[in-house]
Amino acid sequence: MLELHEPPATLVIVGGGHIGKALATIGDLCGFSVVVVDDRPDYANQERFPEAGRVVCGDFAEVLRGLPIDSNTYVVTVTRGHKHDEESLRQVAESPAAYVGMIGSKRRVAAVLQHLIDDGLDPEAVRRVHTPIGLDIGAETPEEIAVAIIAEGVQVRRGGSGRPMREVKKA
Repeated sequence: MLELHEPPATLVIVGGGHIGKALATIGDLCGFSVVVVDDRPDYANQERFPEAGRVVCGDFAEVLRGLPIDSNTYVVTVTRGHKHDEESLRQVAESPAAYVGMIGSKRRVAAVLQHLIDDGLDPEAVRRVHTPIGLDIGAETPEEIAVAIIAEGVQVRRGGSGRPMREVKKA
């Protein structure tokens, strides 16, 4: 008998607020190796994120520049402000990450993405950023939003359709 093992995908959560906390919990339950980044010591600590393999407190851009990001990395930007989102995306949009997503209103997200393109980032790389982030499940609470985001990440990783199972043709 042969048992295949795949390395866990890395979930980099940029922002340690309520949604970041829920993402860490659900991401860990789904088998991701969780890394949390925030610039506030009260939010970026192991006590707040016991499920994270790594918690880093520091400047978003600086920390992200130092993280190994490869094709098995999923980056979710859920910071407290568009300035932090923009500086974070600037570091990861052109990376080989399997998934890069940013939370925010359509207007805010459009402005951030346009700034990145105006600043010289590859427009194709910027268009790869998943926004609005997550699957449309009508999520409202931080936990529901985290489920929608993780579901989209799993869909990208596993190649699912995102359609209800009852609509998927059975083999």
